Amino acid sequence: MEVKNRIEAFKNKGKNIEAEMSFFEHIDVLRWHLIRSAIAIIVFAVLAFVYYDVLFDGIIMAPKKSDFWTYRMLCDLATRFHWGDGFCVKTIPFTIINTQMAGQFTLQMNSALLSGVVLGVPYMLWELWRFIKPGLHLKEQKSASGFVLYASILFALGVLFGYFVITPLSINFLANYQVSVEIQNQITIDSYLSTVATLTLGSGIVFELPMVVYVLSKMGMMTPQFMRKYRRYAIVINMIIAAIVTPTPDILTMLTVCFPLLLLYEISILISARVRRRMNNV
Repeated sequence: MEVKNRIEAFKNKGKNIEAEMSFFEHIDVLRWHLIRSAIAIIVFAVLAFVYYDVLFDGIIMAPKKSDFWTYRMLCDLATRFHWGDGFCVKTIPFTIINTQMAGQFTLQMNSALLSGVVLGVPYMLWELWRFIKPGLHLKEQKSASGFVLYASILFALGVLFGYFVITPLSINFLANYQVSVEIQNQITIDSYLSTVATLTLGSGIVFELPMVVYVLSKMGMMTPQFMRKYRRYAIVINMIIAAIVTPTPDILTMLTVCFPLLLLYEISILISARVRRRMNNV
């Protein structure tokens, strides 16, 4: 009896060692996926660093200029629909300063790295899909075959929306907000870059809501009934997010930001309903 117990213990120990090896093999595979993703980010960051004059003047500093595309479109719409001159941005009243010895070098490094992250997101999603795919069944692989494409498109749309809508509207409002005429707006370059990056990347992440709902619905953690039941709360939350992201008393500006968020929520309901319908038909 004792010999039999020892044999069983030896077998169990062998299984545990095999499981541990399998776990560490997965960690090693994941490590290489992460390394390749990091290399892609570094390549894009180096390109952004080399062509930094285009990146800085044409992209990062563009929302500060009164001839930015968003400001011109607002002015054209105001003229066409007779909304008045309040929507025409004449100037952005603040100056950007540097207060650190290595501030401008750090600015170039950070902004190039952020650009590398933004440009490298599709490749990172592809590496993530390559890591997850072997663990999925054939039907699951087919149903999630467009994950990289759809996630990349949603992220790109979010980044564009954050850059061309949320960022310029927020910068224009905050630059023109005055507590006292005695206070002049002299914004550090770190603060400006942080604002642009946060609003742009944050919008890109928020636009991934349909993909998150898709995954949760496949896992059985999200249902269209649940989302429809709490739609009113989602509307309130979306309006709060829009009010925080664009701290402006103008209701039109807030609705401009709120509408895409509500549209994403409704699209997510349709996605969840479709996923649940397919699961029930299987």
